[in-house]
Amino acid sequence: MIIVTGAAGFIGSCLISRLNADNFNYIIAVDDFSNEEKNRNLVGKKIKERVHRDNFFEWLDQNYEEVEFLFHIGARTDTTEFDWSIFERLNINYSKTIWQKCYDYQIPLVYASSAATYGLGEHGYEDSEAIIPLLKPLNPYGDSKNDFDKWVLEQDKKPFFWAGLKFFNVYGPNEYHKGRMASVIFHAFHQIRNSGKMKLFRSHNPDFKDGEQMRDFIYVKDLIEVCSYLMHCRRDSGIYNLGSGKARTFLDLANNTFQALNTPSTIDFVDTPADIRDKYQYFTQASMGKLRSIGYDKPFHTLEEGIHDYVTNYLLTGTYY
Repeated sequence: MIIVTGAAGFIGSCLISRLNADNFNYIIAVDDFSNEEKNRNLVGKKIKERVHRDNFFEWLDQNYEEVEFLFHIGARTDTTEFDWSIFERLNINYSKTIWQKCYDYQIPLVYASSAATYGLGEHGYEDSEAIIPLLKPLNPYGDSKNDFDKWVLEQDKKPFFWAGLKFFNVYGPNEYHKGRMASVIFHAFHQIRNSGKMKLFRSHNPDFKDGEQMRDFIYVKDLIEVCSYLMHCRRDSGIYNLGSGKARTFLDLANNTFQALNTPSTIDFVDTPADIRDKYQYFTQASMGKLRSIGYDKPFHTLEEGIHDYVTNYLLTGTYY
């Protein structure tokens, strides 16, 4: 029995597909299941039981002996949300209870952290646990993820195996429901289909030309491969970066999306909104040496490969993974 929280979401639903592909079909899907558009992510997947997130701890107390692994992917991920009480309840306290249950019942755990913890990157993007207390995220979402990481590192009582994964800019199938929080590639696809062109933020930093702001974009299929590896590996507990390890420009992203659509590139630059301009990240790049050092050796999709697969096999047809 494998538990996936955030099961109906973008990453959680892709993870369930990956588990099903390996014939792990005794899946316990945990979410609130109130969003019908989001629930489409679960159509056709092999799931043993759906458990509402509010009832999950009671369920776990009754069924823990059957649980082999727990992936805690569920969280409030809206970076524009500023009601701290929501993050405190869903991202911090809920996660602390999961941690404590996994310790009590000796269930191995992988949980989702975020590259949002790095803030403006003042301390770099090395996943050294020594710098985690020094990090200064730019929004309450990033604060909540970093607060939980800090709390984890202070605990004496730990599951026998655990890993926190700092997801960088994830894109890929099953994000149809995410609206404004969907990946830039998702929005690029729809802008190009609707207007034949794409808007990118102008640079307000003299060190970067327009469109040459850089991010570490990781294809969701690579992310779930790492999750699968850690489930089987179950050693070397710790907090790890999970990006491609290669920063790419927004121009690269846009041009590859135009290419996947066989459409000439037409890009308009617009000012970055003033209210986020001072918190805008111009560069992120995951240091991936730590994950590689524990034996993960599969290559990641290049941005070209990932965008081509995503656009041609999913977005153009409205297909789910």
